[in-house]
Amino acid sequence: MLEQMGIAARAASYRLALLSSREKNRVLESIADALEAQHEAILRANADDLADARAAGLSEAMLDRLALTPARLKAIADDVRQVCGLADPVGQVIDGGLLDSGLRLERRRVPLGVIGVIYEARPNVTVDVAALCLKTGNAAILRGGKETHRTNAAIVRVIQQALADGGLPAAAVQAIENPDRALVSEMLRMDKYIDMLIPRGGAGLHKLCREQSTIPVITGGIGVCHIFVDESADIIPALEVIVNAKTQRPSTCNTVETLLVHQGIAGRFLPALSQQMAQSGVTLHADEVALELLQAGPAKAVAVKAEEYDDEFLSLDLNVKMVADLDEAIAHIREHGTRHSDAILTREMRNADRFVNEVDASAVYVNASTRFTDGGQFGLGAEVAVSTQKLHARGPMGLEALTTYKWIGFGDNTIRA
Repeated sequence: MLEQMGIAARAASYRLALLSSREKNRVLESIADALEAQHEAILRANADDLADARAAGLSEAMLDRLALTPARLKAIADDVRQVCGLADPVGQVIDGGLLDSGLRLERRRVPLGVIGVIYEARPNVTVDVAALCLKTGNAAILRGGKETHRTNAAIVRVIQQALADGGLPAAAVQAIENPDRALVSEMLRMDKYIDMLIPRGGAGLHKLCREQSTIPVITGGIGVCHIFVDESADIIPALEVIVNAKTQRPSTCNTVETLLVHQGIAGRFLPALSQQMAQSGVTLHADEVALELLQAGPAKAVAVKAEEYDDEFLSLDLNVKMVADLDEAIAHIREHGTRHSDAILTREMRNADRFVNEVDASAVYVNASTRFTDGGQFGLGAEVAVSTQKLHARGPMGLEALTTYKWIGFGDNTIRA
């Protein structure tokens, strides 16, 4: 079954690579309209998935990732329309020039070919990946989690119908609907057909892909994100940033999980933090020194477990650790961070410069929330993933990250001397 999908995807990718930007935008508009027109079928499928997920005891964070509402589905369709308005990178000349040999050389962006994406309970990923792949002339093979297989199937049927109505191969976007996990291992060895693989899920999935895939893998999306509150930070604005980074949507990978507080400000800052976190319903997991200061406040505060510094809560829980200085904060991030998103709250630009230069993450912020690490917020449109590695893409992966390039030489019967 998977080999037939691979053959069809490869054939579709050849067709997609020849489309003009106007043709690609036309089909994307059709997909956006179809998602809204057929929202009832998609939401019914999603309701069935949600019912099974609740019965299986999935966490509230996972249920939030899985759930679709009319408003969320409209926002997903609008994201597709936004992709239409983005510049098409395919065909762009990156650089080039005339060589001494007389050969005129240029480096031109081209589609990757076929993109494989493995993800968990995120039905919006189905649409995001499809839109970005189609915009860049790539075919897509999707394998969503079993928790959302009905929703994904319904969405892909809508997309495939829009493709067929536009005279394009339905196999340009395919989903592996069978929830059998053995198919994941088989997919990881489809290097004959899939050019790049993107896992979006937990650490176990990323480890499996790195160890077993014969396809180049882009890993990311695991966000143990940090905010360091410097001694010079303004308390009230700092609290506003922390509330946003923790509570706006706790189930996302760019949510802050660990707060590092300079000991010079802790006596004034931690009581205010407790007050604010109590209002926001956040449980604080604190080290021994910070816990003593926090327990006098109204927020729920418990002793942190060592392993919690390495885990994503994806919930209204926040680690709090007191540090002696910027050096200790950076050392903690280097040991426990996942190179996703980290921030410093400070009024000392020397400290901000050091933090930016010494923290190794795909996104580093000064006096801003980690929640900005998102393709839409970065002006990239919908994102296919957030890469925490360094080759070939890093951070939110928009259109350019789904292209490669080829060298093109133009001569006049030119030969090498």
